[in-house]
Amino acid sequence: MKQDEIKSDPNGQWATDAKASSTFNDATGNTSYSASQATGEPNVQTYSTTPQAWSSKTPDSGIEWLELTFAKPVRANAVRVRESSGSGALIKIEVFDEKGASHTVWSGADSTKELNYLIAEFPKTAFMTNRVKLTLATNVVGGWNQIDAVQLVGSIQ
Repeated sequence: MKQDEIKSDPNGQWATDAKASSTFNDATGNTSYSASQATGEPNVQTYSTTPQAWSSKTPDSGIEWLELTFAKPVRANAVRVRESSGSGALIKIEVFDEKGASHTVWSGADSTKELNYLIAEFPKTAFMTNRVKLTLATNVVGGWNQIDAVQLVGSIQ
């Protein structure tokens, strides 16, 4: 799937809110590198470390997570994660049901390279979801691992 197709997918929605296990720049009021940088449409243009994407507090620190919420609950069938630096560190993607229980929809070795998407496709969930959690092993790929944007794909039926 091409980037233009991802951006214009009528069943896709971009995250509206995010929180993370840590953030590179946790200064009050400064959004550079913060979890909020992973919300909205992709805005990083080149594969590099940039304040326009989320970064954990330190590189190569081990397990880190990024949790995102979306405007409307859907029966999900895919999650698309745009990695913008240190691609390949994702190890798990979970979605949450209406009661807050997590369901792993993807786990394994992330083969994403450069500025690109990890696309996790899975059978449509039996429950509605508007929350996604990404788990990264930041020590798997050296340097900073950054997430530019996350899209939840699904329908209301």
